[in-house]
Parts: sequence; C-alpha cells; structure tokens
Amino acid sequence: MKKMLFLCCLWILTGVVSAQTKLNEYISEGLKTNEMLNQRKISLERSLWALKEAKNLYSPSITFGANYYRADGGRTVDFPIGDLLNPVYQTLNQLTGSDKFPQLENQSILLNPNDFYDTRFRVSMPLINAEIQHNKRIKQYQYDLQKTEISIYQRELVKDVKKAYFQYLQATKAIEIYENAQKIVAESNRVNKSLFNNQKVNRTVVTRSENELTKIESQIKVAQENQKNAQAYFNFLLNKPLNSPIQTEEYASLPILKETDTEVSKREELSKLATATQVNNEVTALSKAYLVPKVNIFADLGSQGFQWKFNDKTRYYFAGVSLEWNLFASGRNIQKIKQNELDGKVLVSQISHTNSQLQLQAQTSINTFKSSLAVYESNMAQQKTATQYYNDMLKLYKEGQALYIELLDAQNQYISTQLQTNIALFDTWMKYAEVERANASFNIE
Repeated sequence: MKKMLFLCCLWILTGVVSAQTKLNEYISEGLKTNEMLNQRKISLERSLWALKEAKNLYSPSITFGANYYRADGGRTVDFPIGDLLNPVYQTLNQLTGSDKFPQLENQSILLNPNDFYDTRFRVSMPLINAEIQHNKRIKQYQYDLQKTEISIYQRELVKDVKKAYFQYLQATKAIEIYENAQKIVAESNRVNKSLFNNQKVNRTVVTRSENELTKIESQIKVAQENQKNAQAYFNFLLNKPLNSPIQTEEYASLPILKETDTEVSKREELSKLATATQVNNEVTALSKAYLVPKVNIFADLGSQGFQWKFNDKTRYYFAGVSLEWNLFASGRNIQKIKQNELDGKVLVSQISHTNSQLQLQAQTSINTFKSSLAVYESNMAQQKTATQYYNDMLKLYKEGQALYIELLDAQNQYISTQLQTNIALFDTWMKYAEVERANASFNIE
C-alpha cells in the first residue's frame, strides 16, 4: 500500500514538473518572440546609442570647411598712394636725371575679396563643460529606465502567458468532461428508450433524456469555441499563428505559497522610481551648471589666397581658447532649479505611495489565491460526494427504485461538480501567477 502511494505521488510530481517545464519553454519562447517586447528592445538599443553619443561629447572633433568668393562692387577703401609717393618720386627723378620713378595713381581697394578661397581643417574639443558630464549621466539613467521598463513588461508577459496557458488547459479539460458526460447521457438515453419500449417509463422520460443529450452537445460546441479563443490568445502572446497547436500536460497538484511571497522589494517599479529620482538629481545639477564656465580649445589648419594659389604664403594655422560664462539670466536658472527640486519631492512621495500600493497588491493577490484554494478544496469534496451520489442513484434507477428526475439531478450534480473543480483548479494556478507577478518572484533569465 505504501509503495503504491509512493508511486502515485511520484507520478503526480513528475507530471507537474513536466508541465512546468513545458510552460517554462513557452515562457522563454514568448520572451524572445513577443512583438511588443521586441519593440521595447529596439527602444532600448536606441537609448544605448544615445548614451554612447553622450560619452563622446568630450572627444575632439575634426571638421573640414571651404569657401570661395567672387565679388564686384560694394564698399571700397581709398588709398592715396599717388598723393603720398609722387612728390618723392618726382624729386628722385630730378636728382638722378632719369625717369626711373614713375608717377602712381591713387588706389580704390574693393573690400569684398574677388577670386579668393579659404580651406581649413578645424580641430575643436571642450575642456570644461559641466553640462556634458550631467547629460552623459542622464543618458545613462534613461538607458537604465528603458531596461527596467522591459523587465516590467517581461513580468506582465510571463503572467499573461501563464494565465493564457491555464485558460487553454481549463477549456481543454472542460471539453473532456463534457465528452465523458455525453457518453453518460447517451447511455442514460439508451436505457430510457429500452425502458420505454418495455413500457416501464412514459414518453416524457425519453424526451427529457434526449433534451439532455442535445444540451450536452451544445455545451461541447461552446467549450470548443472557448478552447479556440484561448488557443488564439496564447499564440498571439507568442507571436505565432493563432491556430498553432499547444502542447499540454496534466496539472494534478496545487501551487504552494512561500514565506517570501509577501515581499515586494524585487518589484521593478520601485527600481524605476529610484532611477527616476537619480535622473531628476542630474537634471537639477544640469540646471546649476551655469555656475561653471565653458572652456573650449580649437585650431584651424588651412590655406587661403587668390586665384587658387597654394604656397608657403597661403598656408596658415589659427588656434585659440574660448570661454563662455552665463553671468545673468534674469533668474531663469534659479526658477529651473526650484522646479526640479519640487519634482524631486514629488518622486519621494511617489516612492512611498507606490511601495504601499505594491504591498497591498501582494497581500490582495495572496488572499485571492487562498480563497481560490479553499474553493478548489470545497469543490473536490463536493465532486467526491456527487460521484458517490450519482453511482448510487444510477444503480437504484436501473433497479426501478428511483425516478428519472432523481437520476437526472444526480447526473447534473456529477457533471457540474467536475466542471467546477476543473475551473477551480486552474483558477488557483492563475491566481498564483498573480502572486508571482505581485512579488516579482519568477526568475526571468
């Protein structure tokens, strides 16, 4: 007897482990293929590139620029070179008795350069810029927020996949119960027809049993449609064709609560708010960055000249240091700082409130699970009683010691308690999925 009991327990445990393994495989598949999750992963990748961009803002940059000018007209500068040099040249010619020194005309020089080019490579790099540092940290925290958002959605997806799987098992088991009930009702109908032919019951009994058979057939069709709906939703979560087959296993045992199921410290929502607080701190520091001057260095290496000439006279370099310091902004910087500080106070309040909400959710989910567990145990007891009642009544009816209405009542109780037990069993597993979601206890790899 003990050996048989041990083998039964082992069989039940093996079935549950196998089912859990198959369900975990489906969960792993969903975490890889779910379309909404993949969209969030794309957003995370974008945040990663934004973070890399922010990290490179302190690196030097090299740009190439070129200008070419054609000009005619416009402003000029008069240069009286003739008035300045002609008297001197005239005197020199008289002294030397020659015409070696010609007379010059006054010049009018065009300010806009004509047929002039300027090409250059510019190397620039920030030396001091507090805004860049804070912006890099903000991008890092935003990347962390994206990862947390993905973790939150993953937990929701795990819960939805589990509940959808159990709903499918629930509908599948209901079909099995109805099909077994169909056999029972069909046999009852056969017996009633035989009794009617032997004039032991009236026509009403046969009509009633035929109506019961028709009712069971319609219930099977409804259960099959429920199964199709559950199958479609489950495959939708896994991003598979809606009519893809689902492998099922027996669930003959119940989930067990653990002492840590009331803990909410692992919830990503709290981590998200903590990261949001760090973002706000960096935004506040960014608003205060105006107190620190910005210092940049740059250097130009290029060539400029007329008529595209390139030689040692046209080549040049130009280097410098720039400083920018925001000294006065009519109080706008102080106003931004105050706003960010108030946002920080709001986040502190949200953390406290969210923690209380999560604790309430965990406690409520545990209480709901316990209620579903009690319902299942009650239904199991009722099913046992209804089964015994139906067997006894069937025996009495065949012996002619009970009315058909009594057998029908026992039969309906027998079928109903099986359905209710099936619903309660998988409802218990679905409620435990809610508990796992509430305390973030499911291990997501």
